[in-house]
Amino acid sequence: MARPNKDVEALLQEYADLVLITGGDAFKARAYEKAARAIGGYHSDVSKLDAKGLQEIPNVGKSIAEKVVEYLSTGKMPAVEEVRARIPAGVRELLTIPTLGPKKAMVLYEDLQISSVPELLTAIEEERLRDLKGFGPKTEENILHGISLMQAAGDRVPINTAMEVAEEIVAELSAVTGCESCTYAGSLRRMRETVGDVDILVAAGRSEPFMEMFSRLPIVAEVIAHGLKKTSIRTTKGLQVDLRVVPPDSWGAGLQYFTGSKAHNIRTREMAVHHKLKLSEYGLFDAESGKKIVSETEEEVYARLGLPWIPPTLREDRGEVAAGLRDELPELITEEDIKGDLHTHTDLTDGLAPVEEMVTAAARRGLRYYAVTDHAPNLYMQRMTDEKILAQRERVRALDGKHRKMRLLHGTELNIDPDGGVDWPQDFLEGFDLCVASVHSHFNQGRDALTRRLVKACENPCINIIGHPTTRIIGKRPGLDIDLDAVFAACARTGTALEINAFPDRLDLSDENILLAKRYRVKFSVNTDAHSPLHLDHLRYGVGTAQRGWLTADDVINTWPLPRLRAFLRKRGVAGASS
Repeated sequence: MARPNKDVEALLQEYADLVLITGGDAFKARAYEKAARAIGGYHSDVSKLDAKGLQEIPNVGKSIAEKVVEYLSTGKMPAVEEVRARIPAGVRELLTIPTLGPKKAMVLYEDLQISSVPELLTAIEEERLRDLKGFGPKTEENILHGISLMQAAGDRVPINTAMEVAEEIVAELSAVTGCESCTYAGSLRRMRETVGDVDILVAAGRSEPFMEMFSRLPIVAEVIAHGLKKTSIRTTKGLQVDLRVVPPDSWGAGLQYFTGSKAHNIRTREMAVHHKLKLSEYGLFDAESGKKIVSETEEEVYARLGLPWIPPTLREDRGEVAAGLRDELPELITEEDIKGDLHTHTDLTDGLAPVEEMVTAAARRGLRYYAVTDHAPNLYMQRMTDEKILAQRERVRALDGKHRKMRLLHGTELNIDPDGGVDWPQDFLEGFDLCVASVHSHFNQGRDALTRRLVKACENPCINIIGHPTTRIIGKRPGLDIDLDAVFAACARTGTALEINAFPDRLDLSDENILLAKRYRVKFSVNTDAHSPLHLDHLRYGVGTAQRGWLTADDVINTWPLPRLRAFLRKRGVAGASS
């Protein structure tokens, strides 16, 4: 995604929030929110568009387009600055708490003069919030949880944010004369869901040209430290990036060391000591003589320790070294294994592009099959009807096989009601090729009720996939308080797949929960939940999460040939049975 698109999206979303805080028109706020999402998901750089071009983006009208053009040309949007001036800075600070909405933030400021997180914590401790209308012990609990989420996230950023920065830097440094290798390392290479800072590694004979180029990149806001072996900068978005340059003959050892994790490296160093060797970022050395034994490739380093090459996504000290010694490392799923996407949306509901555009983009990615799964009617804001979904089905059937012979499946994303029911009766659901079912509301039910709700959905013969199973939003909303073992057992028993939602702010199931679910021999589906063509690129993050959960291609139903997938979708027999 182009950086101007993201900047405009953030600004319009802020304006929508500020409109609500000041008691403005909710429909106006919703219009700006829709425009923000549309621009954020737009496939081209909006800074190259005039007002007329901007209005061709769905949900962007004349007034919003003119404001965007003004911002892109002057760096300012007067409408936003005007509303900002009316909102105390303290209220804006309170809005950073994920579970505190704009109206409650304003009440806290006006009634209790609370304008910071520490002041809010003190007020909760003194139980002063309970005198406010609409506040109570449950509200306090939610706010405290939101503060803990915010503090836990700290300065970490979503994986896609870090990836965009890393790939831009790697491209720039790879073009510098003398570069023999260049890549990102650290937690980003291990595909962790959030990243604290980005590690870049270069192999070259001389480090000076790389350090100079790195320090002068347009995204640099501050040079934290500048040296011959390591230079650290902070980007204009606040992300720290560290560059290290190693000799070409130390590339493998350096890459292994700086990829981590720390716990994995402790394990490999212990193995080196056992073999009377010493392992560092410069190579594997004989402990007595100091002679370098291997260092040029990771494969050589691992082999000298008696191990196969261990994929970066497994390097978390979760048994990968022991599995390697037993020659039992899994053949991990790759992005190339994915044959289809089974959870996507169009502008019929909350997507940003028509079905034809989504299908064309999916075919361009080389997918063999693709499912359109727009929201069902119980998600009221989407205004779905039987007539609309049936008309879409006809359109999907007409497009089937027309784009690079990619087959189309017509499905829906159902809403799992508080009692475990879903939007349509069984006879209507039987007309779909597949049904994804997800929890979109009533997150605060008790543990037993939430668990029963999901188990009942699994037992519905028309439901094939549980979408974003825990409903978490990373850093903003915790996962449901459910008995995961009971849900995973129900999935295994009923032949219902668990989704690994690839959207970077979800990545749900998480890698830890995938590892738990895998023990029940559950099948999974790695889906993008794409709401625009750009979102199809998120697949890589879902696959990375699946790898961190030790999954193979056979564990994931959308790596299968279409006939085998269709047999699974009929929920007949054992979930993993071959066609």
